[in-house]
Amino acid sequence: MTIEQTGAVVRLADRTPDITGVEIAASLVPPSQFVHATFESYRPDHDYPSQAEAVGLLKSFAKSWEPQRPAGLFSRNRKKAETKPGVYLDGGFGVGKTHLLAALWHEAPGPKYFGTFIEYTALVGALGYAGAVNLLRGSALICIDEFELDDPGDTMMMTRMLGELVASGTRIAATSNTPPNALGEGRFAASDFLREIQALSDRFETIRIDGLDYRRRDTEGRAVTVDQQVYDRIVSTLSDRGESVTSDDFDALIAHLATVHPSKYIKLLDGVDVIGLTGVRILHDQMAALRLVAFIDRVYDAEIPIVQTGEALNGVFDDDMLGGGYRKKYLRSVSRMIALTTGELPPHDE
Repeated sequence: MTIEQTGAVVRLADRTPDITGVEIAASLVPPSQFVHATFESYRPDHDYPSQAEAVGLLKSFAKSWEPQRPAGLFSRNRKKAETKPGVYLDGGFGVGKTHLLAALWHEAPGPKYFGTFIEYTALVGALGYAGAVNLLRGSALICIDEFELDDPGDTMMMTRMLGELVASGTRIAATSNTPPNALGEGRFAASDFLREIQALSDRFETIRIDGLDYRRRDTEGRAVTVDQQVYDRIVSTLSDRGESVTSDDFDALIAHLATVHPSKYIKLLDGVDVIGLTGVRILHDQMAALRLVAFIDRVYDAEIPIVQTGEALNGVFDDDMLGGGYRKKYLRSVSRMIALTTGELPPHDE
């Protein structure tokens, strides 16, 4: 479903997209900002040596696809340790994990897939478990960005599926998104992820990436909000010059998101150039907040700027949320919303 009337101001809340298993599978590639992501284009922060070390470790992992020459009897490579079939990038948000994951994907031969945890669970929902496994079996690499621990059922389903794929020769690379906030600073505890994937735990090499969120290095940490008169003028001007602009009341959009599966949020945004939101306010409902986070993830991937009125989007999550188990997820979303409203969309993501 696309915006057919170019230049018209429409409401996202009026759109009811659908998505098929085939469409989901076709979309399992890195987001547009990572089309040219490479290890060389990653810019490590020299204050955090683990970032450069992570690049070296991932380059070594990528060599697993290179053809191996038979080792001679006295070859130094004869007793070389076998590379584990999985890597897990563990670190705070905004340190370049997604960029590195995409760079690894580009290094791998096909067939290969790159998607978020939600996209893979949506694939299972559309094709059934057996259908999804059959589609993915034979892949050289499966990349899972933002591995979720919100839903134990989905987590264990993914665990089972990854086990089958690894057993068939597929390599797995993952980053984490959702923490139980075990370390108190919004950082994901690798041990919690490894416990959840049980039988796979000894097959993953954990690569720690320290650092600061680069999206906040050059900003003042506040989303841009405008008054209604300025908002109306911006939306009207963009529409008049042919931009596809949406304009939604914040509460109406939040309510609508509850009726759309997160796997369909990307279709909700088809053809949209600019998103307008009016009456943004602080959220106190956790489910509504988590749906907003999932929506903002897709908006950020699509690089669609936001213009808004009301409460600055960086303040949309209440104190209880920011102090709870989803702290890391909310903080990451805050930094993305700042970038989306200030035009500070960087060349690579976490």
